Amino acid sequence: MSAIQPPEHRIWWKQPVEPLEITWIVVAFIWCIFMFLMMPYWHVFGKQNLANEAYRTTPEAYTTKTQAMVDKHKVREEKFKVGEAELTIPVVRPPAGSDVYLIARLWQWWPMLELESGQTYRLHLMSMDWLHGFSLQPENINIEVHPGYEHILTVQPTTPGTYSIVCNEYCGINHHTMASKLYVVAKK
Repeated sequence: MSAIQPPEHRIWWKQPVEPLEITWIVVAFIWCIFMFLMMPYWHVFGKQNLANEAYRTTPEAYTTKTQAMVDKHKVREEKFKVGEAELTIPVVRPPAGSDVYLIARLWQWWPMLELESGQTYRLHLMSMDWLHGFSLQPENINIEVHPGYEHILTVQPTTPGTYSIVCNEYCGINHHTMASKLYVVAKK
């Protein structure tokens, strides 16, 4: 039997299987079993899954917490030109170990964050309108941010620098402009 020619009989599964085909089927099966058994190992020891929490909340309650953080820890403002509009976004620097709030809404992240390297923070994320994607680059952290839910993850930035926060879930016509910065400064 050849793979190019049609089977001689209409019941193709009753045709004899070539030894080379059996070898490849066995190799593929063993590889699948190996990869299946490696998944728990990668989950526990690979440190590639974020340990996060999610709680139901309202936009009003979350906005109140975020505004309180901005009022208390704002260090400066940055201006951005988006189309013909100019936006002023506050930059906040909360103390180490504190809760840090970030709002996702059409088409911006608010406020901008400045964190200290080597310190741990609880980062809270919430969308005010649509599904957004929190993608921290170049670290490749990706989280779907759902409206009505407060997503919390523990972060510990290690390398000072400027990181990009982008939305990686299509959220409308200006989706490509939904970007922000996360500043990580050296420990004092």
